[in-house]
Amino acid sequence: MALVGSYVGLSRPLVAVFPIFLLAWMRFGIGALAMLHWVRRAPAELPLSGPDRRLLFWGSLLGNVGFSVCMLWGVALSSAVSAGVVMATIPAAVALLSWCFLGESLRPRLAWGIALAVAGIAALALARPGQDSADAPAFSLLGHALLLGAVLCEASYVVIGKRLTAQVSPRRISALINLWGLVLVTPLGLWQAGQFDFNAPSPSIWALLVFYALAASVATVWLWMRGLAQVPAPEAGVFTVMLPLAAAAVGVGVLGEPAGLGHALALLLAMAGLLLATWPDRCADRAA
Repeated sequence: MALVGSYVGLSRPLVAVFPIFLLAWMRFGIGALAMLHWVRRAPAELPLSGPDRRLLFWGSLLGNVGFSVCMLWGVALSSAVSAGVVMATIPAAVALLSWCFLGESLRPRLAWGIALAVAGIAALALARPGQDSADAPAFSLLGHALLLGAVLCEASYVVIGKRLTAQVSPRRISALINLWGLVLVTPLGLWQAGQFDFNAPSPSIWALLVFYALAASVATVWLWMRGLAQVPAPEAGVFTVMLPLAAAAVGVGVLGEPAGLGHALALLLAMAGLLLATWPDRCADRAA
């Protein structure tokens, strides 16, 4: 989760150099090369069914292409600090969509967590324009709206993944969804590549691009799945608190972005909602 937060924050220097679709295309391409050995079906796995293939397509369209474009564009129009606050609402969005589409129960504590997450976004939207890195309030509001769209795309990806993991391994899901993302964004990526000067980016920007691609496509999946093998899922959810903290730390400490009381209040509300929604229920654990 700290790695996710860091690459969300560090994507801001990348969108200052690369066009959005070209950046997404190169990210999917690097990820595809790194995950090529995950595409093959394991001997124990069943062949993909028609519904599984459709879910993989929608998972990629929303969770890969939609998330990447909304997140990168949103960060470009707001700030890494803002991205950290809004991304902290992902667990609440997942709980809400799971309740709507999977029929999972929405406990009172989850409902309060969602309410606090919404309050965090509202506090961010009401923060003084001068506290944000965007030049105009309209850009800032559009950036926040795009970041919220990225949250909904990522939450949809998680809900779709819940359906897919019953039949397909997590590593293969990640590899196939990344390949779909590469296919979907290739036309726009090639269009922007034809107008881009590839000699312009510095070696440090190219290194940051490779880090972003590998972190977003490979490392976070492997670390998260390995961690889940050792830690119960309800407890693992608590660690998502590292995402907004890391993104805010990168924005303020590395990129030198300004952050005022409005951002601090928004971050506290979002983190409180995150913890309330994901903290393990001890009574339930004892009953189990």
